[in-house]
Amino acid sequence: MCVLVAINQLGFGGVMPALPLYAKSFGVSVSAIGMAVGIYGLGRLTGAVPGGWLADWLGRRPTLAIGGLVTAAGNLWCAYATSYPEFILARLVAGTGAGLIVTTGQIVLADITTPARRGRMVAIYQGTFIFAAGVGPYPGGLLSEAYGLTAPFLAYTIAGLGAGAVAMLAVGETRDPNHAAARRGGKAVSTLSQMRKLSGQTGFMLACLVSLANAAARTGGLFSVVPLLGSMRLGLGVSEIGFALAIGTTVGLLAAYPGGMLTDYFGRKAVIAPSTVISGVSMLLFCVAPDYRWFVAASIAWGIAGSIGGSAPSVYAADSAPPGLNAATVGMFRMAGDIGYVAGPLALGLISDWFGAVAALVTAAGLLVVAGGLFAAFAPETYRGRAT
Repeated sequence: MCVLVAINQLGFGGVMPALPLYAKSFGVSVSAIGMAVGIYGLGRLTGAVPGGWLADWLGRRPTLAIGGLVTAAGNLWCAYATSYPEFILARLVAGTGAGLIVTTGQIVLADITTPARRGRMVAIYQGTFIFAAGVGPYPGGLLSEAYGLTAPFLAYTIAGLGAGAVAMLAVGETRDPNHAAARRGGKAVSTLSQMRKLSGQTGFMLACLVSLANAAARTGGLFSVVPLLGSMRLGLGVSEIGFALAIGTTVGLLAAYPGGMLTDYFGRKAVIAPSTVISGVSMLLFCVAPDYRWFVAASIAWGIAGSIGGSAPSVYAADSAPPGLNAATVGMFRMAGDIGYVAGPLALGLISDWFGAVAALVTAAGLLVVAGGLFAAFAPETYRGRAT
């Protein structure tokens, strides 16, 4: 699964340097270029719940392979799109394929892990995910310079096919055969009934809220508003802002596995609640940073808390899955995060336009602190850990 997600995320990261320029080549506005980024998140959102449903009906391995094929088809279409609306539709298809892969990948992890080791295994997977997406822009940029703006999309096409091949040839099927037999015999509950059952779990719904808040703050705050604030308040250049965010991402990657160990050792709540609150505090640090050193410190604080806070809720969600409902549980959880992925840039962008960048980051911080506080107060612990 780590090999599969690394191949897929390398392709994802590879198109990022070329994406704005390629969208601009259709002669559209800056806001339309942003749509080319956001529509991919919408595709991931639309693929989350169907991914869980397909993983139960067809199996984990075929669903991963289908996700790879859909990803490849969407990116091939992107490379040969002849108009901006066609390009946007192709990005939506590519995002849907990615949603199938990301959702089913977490379902497989839920299938193959035990509570005692789940935090560390999810951290390894998450670290691979982040690293591959982070390093992808470098080869993607080289491909763009050497062969043109369509080259990264063609490379992502190959990566999608590669991920599908790994799924079919190397990933074992992890679906519970008893649950599959129940579905074939008509004994399984409907998808709507599964979602109602999960919605009644307070802890699971709060974990979904934490995931949504983290995703909204990352895409809407860190990626959209923080660079603007650094430029306006501190006069930072693009390279300085990029270096600070890269340092935060690197430190966060190094913190991923220790964070998984803490999740297994102390329990889920002891990690999720404080990491979410610290993520919110880091947003406030960006607002009050008096110089570049404090700006970098805020990025590092976000990187560590965001990395731990990004994987630990996934572990909690997997713990919360009733027997036979791993796919439905992960599908709903992924959907919540993808809602934040799409809504965060839109909502915080509007707040920034109306009230300023500081107000947008304060809003993101408040959402994180409230989500962390509610989780600390009302979410039951799903695994006590060895320290208790």
